Amino acid sequence: MNGTGPPVRLFGYAPGRGGTHAADLYAGIRQGTVLMTDGYEVYNGIARAHGLVHLGCWAHCRRYFVEAETAIPKKVPGPEQPATQFISAIAELYAVEARAREKTAAERAQLRAERSRSVLTRIEAMLLTHLHSVVPTSLLGKALHYLDSQWPKLIRYVEDGTWPIDNNACENAIRPFVIGRRNWLFADTVAGANASANLYSLIETCKANRIDPYAYLVNLFRLLPCAQTVDDFAALLPWRLTQPTT
Repeated sequence: MNGTGPPVRLFGYAPGRGGTHAADLYAGIRQGTVLMTDGYEVYNGIARAHGLVHLGCWAHCRRYFVEAETAIPKKVPGPEQPATQFISAIAELYAVEARAREKTAAERAQLRAERSRSVLTRIEAMLLTHLHSVVPTSLLGKALHYLDSQWPKLIRYVEDGTWPIDNNACENAIRPFVIGRRNWLFADTVAGANASANLYSLIETCKANRIDPYAYLVNLFRLLPCAQTVDDFAALLPWRLTQPTT
């Protein structure tokens, strides 16, 4: 999650994805915090309960249309297919984000207002055209109904230049953890899972702040035995203990 301060990548362990586990993970989250998720229903309850700004992820939405496009017979002309049209329109949204990457939040919001809103209007019109003319259980039908159910959350990102279009940054931070966990000793125990989550929180937060993880851990393990108070431990956070690399 990125806010007004240094970026933080925080991992937690839960034995499942149920509402009870999610409630524990998000306990104490502040009202007005921005939460970006996929379409899992549990997150809607979390957002309502805590008064969060709930955003949808365009990367998740796009995957449904990619799956639908992949299922189209090769002999069918691609550009005429609805799935391909949606993918092309979503690509236009990402083209705007590419142009806005190095801009300030205010400049990004302005660019989105000038270019992204019209694309979103076009996508909505396409959605209304095809939503009820496609079998809901087909791949395209699932893509359309996902887009329809997530629409209010998907379009909200244009309201604020600090809000992302997707949660790819978080997914990229998760990927090494998912790939590596099968190779780690004790990763099949609760204690091992919690320890892995804590360690990866530090490593990925270092990466997000352009800090060498190895240099940080060397400093951390040298100073950690001396920490006694909350302020002592706060001083050991990656962006306070180690200078960013260039």
